[in-house]
Amino acid sequence: MAFSTKTFALVSVALVTALGAFAAPAFAQTTATPWELKSDTGYAYDKEGKTLSYKMGTNNAGELLKGAKKVPKGTLFFIGQNGQLYMRSGPYLEGDGKFKFGSN
Repeated sequence: MAFSTKTFALVSVALVTALGAFAAPAFAQTTATPWELKSDTGYAYDKEGKTLSYKMGTNNAGELLKGAKKVPKGTLFFIGQNGQLYMRSGPYLEGDGKFKFGSN
């Protein structure tokens, strides 16, 4: 499968897309649950705000990595009340390890 520059941009937000599917339930939970991201799968958040996944191959791996950025550790992704996907770098846990923005 060949990836265009647009597709690459979408795939480079792989974690963003995956979190979009789990962000709403995370607010209702008191404990964190790990994501199940799969290797050889690209995750996209498209122009219309849809989340998609793509089976990837190694044909264009070099091209795929051009311009890609690693997601920093300590990054939180969430869907706002307006339905927009957001990301926040910085603390999201209290000193005792509880989610800072969860229900009390």
